Amino acid sequence: MRHRIAVIPGDGIGKEVVPEGIRVLEAAGRRFGLEFEWTIFDWSC
Repeated sequence: MRHRIAVIPGDGIGKEVVPEGIRVLEAAGRRFGLEFEWTIFDWSC
């Protein structure tokens, strides 16, 4: 199953947190047979 996810780094949290969250989700996806398609938006509040 493929999931499309929009990512806005730095929207309320530090920009260094988002890549680590993506890494965790990718690892979980490999474990449970999930695929992710990331769309990164260079926006911030």
